[in-house]
Amino acid sequence: MNIQQLYEFCQSKKGVTEHFPFDEDTLVFKVGGKMFCLASLKEFESGNPSLNLKCDPEKALELRAEYEAISPGYHMSKVHWNTISLNKDVPNKMLYELINHSYDLVFKSLTKKIQNEINES
Repeated sequence: MNIQQLYEFCQSKKGVTEHFPFDEDTLVFKVGGKMFCLASLKEFESGNPSLNLKCDPEKALELRAEYEAISPGYHMSKVHWNTISLNKDVPNKMLYELINHSYDLVFKSLTKKIQNEINES
């Protein structure tokens, strides 16, 4: 997965916005004003890309045990976030599933009002 594929996939989801809330390097995708995916543009450019994705705590532990490239979220809650190093042992299909999982977790945490606004847009 390259940065363009990540960008297009995240932007294809309902209600997604992009931000640089921390610095000019960290691209953050949000739904309903809440983060679900973070990526360093510099790391993509240097050939060492990774993503921070929200994850169900039990699933996060299972994934960390199964994949060498999945570790507790860098600079995030280690319980609810994973960092996935790309171009290693996590297949692209799994990356897309993990992005979907992160988006779904965040979307479900939004108020019904915000969920309805996103679904109606």
